[in-house]
Amino acid sequence: MTLWFLIGLLVALLCYAVVIFNRLVRDRQLTRAGWSDIGVQLKRRHDLIPKLVDAVGQYAAFEKNTLEQVTALRSRAVDLQAAARQSPLESDISRSLGSIFALQEAYPELRANQSFLQLQNDISAVEADIQFARRYYNGAVRNLNTRIESFPDLLLARMFAFAPAEYFEFEDSVP
Repeated sequence: MTLWFLIGLLVALLCYAVVIFNRLVRDRQLTRAGWSDIGVQLKRRHDLIPKLVDAVGQYAAFEKNTLEQVTALRSRAVDLQAAARQSPLESDISRSLGSIFALQEAYPELRANQSFLQLQNDISAVEADIQFARRYYNGAVRNLNTRIESFPDLLLARMFAFAPAEYFEFEDSVP
């Protein structure tokens, strides 16, 4: 009788461990999918930056430093993969884009340029999409990290080397 009880208990613990492991894997995959979504949106934004720089450069030749700065930031950001390293760079890009959009106050003809206005709308839409993707990703990171740090899940997480994910902090300053 006690042998059957021990076997039953062992099977129940094994099933529970499988459930915990599968939840850890699911949360890790959701985190990876969320980061992939952010990557898609950042690529869309990075692809719009050269077009914006060209459109502004035709009108605001005196603002060459601002345009060069956003182009350099874009070049550095394209190669990054980790959230912690990309977060400050993307925030810098947002501030630089905000500076470019502020140029329309100094150059009224820029406000009338349809190409510039369309790019401004496109970048604003991409910024909103980045915020949605960031919220989803950070929610997935929160769930994964909570599971990794909670008992009894942390036992399996440590055993199978599940690592906490990094949040993607992003400062949006584009209108």
